[in-house]
Amino acid sequence: MLLILHPDTARDSEAYRETMNFLDQLSNVEVRVHDVLGSQQTLTEVYLIGDTKALDAGEIEALPAVERVIRISDDFRVLGRHSDAERQTGFDYNGIHFDQDNLNVFAGLCAVDNPTHVEEMLRALKDNGQQCTRMGAYKPRTNPYSFQGHGADCLPWVFELAGRYDIRVVAMEVTHENHVQEIEQALEQTGHPTGVMLQVGTRNTQNFELLKALGRQSTFPVLLKRGFGITLNESLNAAEYLATEGNTNVIFCLRGMKTEAGNPHRNLVDFAHIPVVKRLTRMPVCIDPSHSVGVRDRAPDGMSDIVHATAQGVIAGANMILADFHPNPEKALVDGPQAMLPRDLPRFLKDVELCHETYRKRRALYTDNG
Repeated sequence: MLLILHPDTARDSEAYRETMNFLDQLSNVEVRVHDVLGSQQTLTEVYLIGDTKALDAGEIEALPAVERVIRISDDFRVLGRHSDAERQTGFDYNGIHFDQDNLNVFAGLCAVDNPTHVEEMLRALKDNGQQCTRMGAYKPRTNPYSFQGHGADCLPWVFELAGRYDIRVVAMEVTHENHVQEIEQALEQTGHPTGVMLQVGTRNTQNFELLKALGRQSTFPVLLKRGFGITLNESLNAAEYLATEGNTNVIFCLRGMKTEAGNPHRNLVDFAHIPVVKRLTRMPVCIDPSHSVGVRDRAPDGMSDIVHATAQGVIAGANMILADFHPNPEKALVDGPQAMLPRDLPRFLKDVELCHETYRKRRALYTDNG
């Protein structure tokens, strides 16, 4: 059972104390409290876990701090929609808004290599009005002899450059909870010139101890990639691990499924699941066309397979795009064949804008006047 408290209910208020005192007396029921920080108000959600079928919803709803009561299913207890259209679906972080209606583009280097390439990319983003990027410092690789990323050594100058070019959020993969501490230290050292979105890669989707650690911290939002060889339901439950520990600022990323049926692409594109994730959960949905397709080869119409895959995702309602770019793909240390060039960025962003407008028009066909 889920209780939505009245907005901005203070923890030291009489209504809150009276409500919690009642809930604490319930037998065989665990009480968990989550605060949902919005741009204008704070909502408190209280989860009753255990033997709740016998509870009288009307009695619970009559408690002074409770606005409404929702019966929830077993799946996705925190992040699920539970047939409640009023539940908040977004969050704000470092001046950027994320929800299931808007769209943010994170174009950048899959792996940070040197300051020159990073600065060239960030300059191109600023010139095109972008405030988000992807920059990989920690790179888990299939081959142990492949480049593993510069790690903590590159964080200070990456963050300083991001601040110089007014980048508000840097998506950065982490593979160990120590990486979060290194990111916090580098941000502190450089005066917090930017913000970071922690990224969980497809290999770590079911690294439950890492998920719990990232869920226990509330400083950074988390971008969770779908596991490449598991079901959608299993990946969504991985996101729930983050939320049950307290961090509900989670974005779910579709990045293609690992199967020979996807050839000649790197993975089988799974962007048809965008509306499914949005129907089942409150998470904004990201697409990663670069890792889905894996090559920037162009079709006879002049557009690359990556651009076509991006269009499919945006027209289906994606809320975020994670795209690989590099000033010199031939010298990229990771995934050069799939990286687009900074000169491709203006057309790419215009294409994304056209596709997003098409999505809004499609949505209007089904929402206007019934």
